[in-house]
Amino acid sequence: MIPENEKVIKDIVWSVRRLVREVSYDSQKISKQYGLTGSQSSVMRSLLKYGPTSSAGLSRMLFVTPSNITGVIDRLEKKTLVERVRKAGDRRVALIQLTESGEALSTRLPDPIEERFIAELADLEPEHVQLLAMAMDQISKLMRSNGIEEAPPELNHEPVTGLAEVKRFP
Repeated sequence: MIPENEKVIKDIVWSVRRLVREVSYDSQKISKQYGLTGSQSSVMRSLLKYGPTSSAGLSRMLFVTPSNITGVIDRLEKKTLVERVRKAGDRRVALIQLTESGEALSTRLPDPIEERFIAELADLEPEHVQLLAMAMDQISKLMRSNGIEEAPPELNHEPVTGLAEVKRFP
């Protein structure tokens, strides 16, 4: 390590750890207050925003594996917050939608940390935003080079919507 960089590098690592801690704290707060995990609240927010969506669409939108999203949906369904519905015209496709109680809870969920962060970034000068974007991109690339994989490319997706085209499972 270059001696001149040592303190700054430690400061960067500490900042990344603080960022991770803040995201974790935000998730814990929602869990304690609403009885939802971070993944569950993300699914509910996505369904509120985009409407009924396939589980595959949710997994791509939220950057989680299909098996992970299935478990999240199963737990939300047990809490009667979401339900699976069949898409009219294609019974192979099941869309996930909020129940009445799920919609009511979703509208009460606090803004996620990302939305608050975006609002704060919006107030910065464009040059500062550009510098932060370049720094975060570099940090992300360095993290990937150390064994943390990038999200699979197939995760770029537009959600499947269309509540009028769905039927409830019998």
